[in-house]
Amino acid sequence: MPHRNSQSTSVESPTTSTNIEPCETTPLNKNNSSGNMENPSQSQELSSRPHMDAVTKRVLIKIAIDFILICCVGFPILFYFLYGSAYERGFFCDDESLMHPFHESTVTHNILYAIGFGIPLLSVVITELLRWRQSMDNERELKLFGRDIPFWVQNVYKYFGIFLFGAACSQLTTDIGKYSIGRLRPHFLSVCQPIMPDGTNCSHPLNQNRYIEEFTCGNKESSARRIKEMRLSFPSGHSSFSMYTMVFAALYLQCRMSWKGSKLFKHFLQFLFVSIAWYTALSRISDYKHHWSDVLSGSLQGLIVCLLIVFGISDLFSKRIKRSLPMTRYELNSQNTNGNSN
Repeated sequence: MPHRNSQSTSVESPTTSTNIEPCETTPLNKNNSSGNMENPSQSQELSSRPHMDAVTKRVLIKIAIDFILICCVGFPILFYFLYGSAYERGFFCDDESLMHPFHESTVTHNILYAIGFGIPLLSVVITELLRWRQSMDNERELKLFGRDIPFWVQNVYKYFGIFLFGAACSQLTTDIGKYSIGRLRPHFLSVCQPIMPDGTNCSHPLNQNRYIEEFTCGNKESSARRIKEMRLSFPSGHSSFSMYTMVFAALYLQCRMSWKGSKLFKHFLQFLFVSIAWYTALSRISDYKHHWSDVLSGSLQGLIVCLLIVFGISDLFSKRIKRSLPMTRYELNSQNTNGNSN
């Protein structure tokens, strides 16, 4: 009998142990189920983050490409300024167009660039901000790093970026002409005071009515930069830059500015901008920095580049053209049917 009791107890012991194991695992199952309930919200947050990151990356890539393209046009300008050497053209000692005295610039480089970049930038920023506040542009806003970028900021980036690209193209075109032609400035003789290989100068009778190509500058007061600049007369850089920047600002106002207070205010600003470019061009002649043909060619070159940028690259006037002109046969037919019905 005792032996049987021991066997029965030995048999019952496994059953009791097996009945305890499921009770220990039930809390783990509850925890796992609760963990699965929290996963959908976390997955939604994770799914929304890649979408914002994708938009941000796309915008940053676009900005990077625009910056690289502007630098591709701007780096040759910097190379010309630092290491470029103009074509060495000869001269006649009795050429009266080269006998003018040296004068400082009425419109300095600092004033030129401050006005040339400042006026278009202020015009774009103020105009786009006012249009946005007046709800004239109700386009959707852009998200960058999870933040809303107002539509007027996007327009400022677009129009001023196009302006900068055009300014770089205009300046590079001017520099190519300057360093390829190498035309001497009107103050060449006073700045250089050339000395021939035989030691004579322009006052010697042997050098009259003779085309001179080999000479050295004897004016010790002229700096190396001034000696380099004396060969960069054609075309006028001041004229091309001022004409491009001011005409761009005037055309931008023509398309984007609208003020009910006075219809003449916009046209007054346009006239003021063009007058600044005109005065800058004329000052280059009175300061004996350029010949009149240099100023004329520089102004035309800046104007042509501006028109190509405004009408060929930007969309300033494209919306007006699309609204005024039918572009498809369907639109022509619809207009004809409407006219016949009336």
